[in-house]
Amino acid sequence: MISETEARDKILSAVQPLPARRLSILDARDRFAAEDYFARLPLPMFDNSAMDGYAVIASDCSPRRICPSTDKRSARLRVIGEQPAGVDRKLRAAKGEAVRIFTGAPMPAVADAVVMQEDVTRDGDEIVVNVDVDPGEFVRTRGCDLGEGQKIIGQGERLNATMIGLLASQGFGELNVGGEVRAAIVSTGDELGKPGEKLQVGQIYDSNLPLLQSLARQFGAAVALAEHCRDDSESLRKAFQAAAQNDVFIVTGGVSVGEHDLVQQTLRDLGAKIDIWRVAIKPGKPFLFGKLGHCFVFGLPGNPVSAFVTFLQFVRPAMLRIMGAADLDLPKVPAKLAVELTNDSERAHYVRGRLESGNFKPVGRQESHALFGLSQSNALLRVESGESLKAGEIVSVEVWS
Repeated sequence: MISETEARDKILSAVQPLPARRLSILDARDRFAAEDYFARLPLPMFDNSAMDGYAVIASDCSPRRICPSTDKRSARLRVIGEQPAGVDRKLRAAKGEAVRIFTGAPMPAVADAVVMQEDVTRDGDEIVVNVDVDPGEFVRTRGCDLGEGQKIIGQGERLNATMIGLLASQGFGELNVGGEVRAAIVSTGDELGKPGEKLQVGQIYDSNLPLLQSLARQFGAAVALAEHCRDDSESLRKAFQAAAQNDVFIVTGGVSVGEHDLVQQTLRDLGAKIDIWRVAIKPGKPFLFGKLGHCFVFGLPGNPVSAFVTFLQFVRPAMLRIMGAADLDLPKVPAKLAVELTNDSERAHYVRGRLESGNFKPVGRQESHALFGLSQSNALLRVESGESLKAGEIVSVEVWS
């Protein structure tokens, strides 16, 4: 049995990113950038108006006279034209002049400010400016948001919708992204029945296969094969051979050392190299990692909570690395612990619980079979062997949902 850190290091040193592929910008969402991306254009590309109003020279707007309608000092300017958003009409504002302008429209030459339409009084082809105006007011200057040549996406970053929008603003139509992980998932055990079937006495429904399929898809893998296999050497052999045609093969159940736990021996008979067997983690001790041909094999325990925890701690980071991700860790946030916790086990314990309003509280039973409590949880708290934590203590929790 090896430590969790040693197991993770071994796994991540074994797996390597797949070759990059080129996708349309819309298909690249939730993929990982295979290279750094830099701004081709400044944002905004030209000085433009942030408001509907009038483009003016700020120094022209110093109050000169009393406006009869408002009894306030104001400035009077002649309107020489109109600039809507779109093609630049190449207007130029001379001293004492203003240009009608709309949000996003390019600024006329010489004009250095925009006065909102609410702050002027229109009088034929003139406006009366009723407020003080400062240079740069309501003007979006060229490059104030993004400078040309500025790094906008780093290699390995997950491309979300807002990043896609940013890249589109730079004229990118296609992107180089990491490869797609093809995953095979096999659940094992004579005790498992398929949803919709009538169970025999002593059977349970197979929850691990849908659980692991959902997790694999959630974190970006394409599930190419998903099936249940009985505890029969020949059936396992055929299923494993088919599964090994993919990048990642996840098998759950049958990885322990009982007489009916045939997974490890079947893998070895097929020529698999087993690098890890058993990890000092709770739940999830009977964990296996190896390679069958070019396919990386992860053997997860049969209890659903154990399968879930080992997937998050070992399978997920490996898949992300294969897809070209830079950040392989679950998000960690500080939280106030609601109850006292002590881990008397010789293994680190991942406590399942609910993170809400900055507080973390364990949910339900913490045994490895307790699926309901897991379904109500959204975070994990790692408690070291022999560690005691007090209620009210600030702890770091891993969030998956």
